[in-house]
Amino acid sequence: MKSTPEPLPSPPDVRAVIVRDASATATALGGFVNVRRLEVAVALPGAPLSRSFPFDIATRRAIDAVVVVAHFDRDQVRHVYLRSCPRPALMLHEGGARAGNLWELAAGLIDPGESPREAAARELHEELGFDVAAEALVPLGTLTYPAPGFIAEQHHYFHVAVDPAQRGTPTEDGSPLEKDARVLTCPLEDALAHCRAGRIVDAKTELALRRLAEVGS
Repeated sequence: MKSTPEPLPSPPDVRAVIVRDASATATALGGFVNVRRLEVAVALPGAPLSRSFPFDIATRRAIDAVVVVAHFDRDQVRHVYLRSCPRPALMLHEGGARAGNLWELAAGLIDPGESPREAAARELHEELGFDVAAEALVPLGTLTYPAPGFIAEQHHYFHVAVDPAQRGTPTEDGSPLEKDARVLTCPLEDALAHCRAGRIVDAKTELALRRLAEVGS
């Protein structure tokens, strides 16, 4: 029987204050990722503003994302779908190229006007080929901030049971990064073992797989 954890205390009431907005001088504007170039100070209750310091915040047209675990049971063993995904930021790392074609779960950005569930259903169709109603997607824990040090992106997690016989051809989103991706299935426990061994290194994928294992049947 799991014990209930002690409540977490509230963190200090810290606010960030923009002292100067120099975004117009940022060089990364008009692309997939944009930059707000700010000078920021920190404010604590009853204390003067801290010294100001430069701080860049990444922004996008679509900021938040979904992560979807599609799964099925075979011979009482839960299997999950994984998809290959090339990541140029890793391949083009200035400090030396890193292995950048990763095994990940279906995932993608939430388009303006979409709900997280609607985005999850769309991504499932585009990346894995399953036509699933948005209402069938089951939340898998709470949202997370994958990189709060420089972007306000939220990840919303879902899982859904699928029938492998009903999988069609992924429509993809038209990006060269999604073209001809490899899709495979493996037992959930094997996928978690690959995470522990460093063969699956995408953080959102490992988190979602661990959450699914906690949910059980």
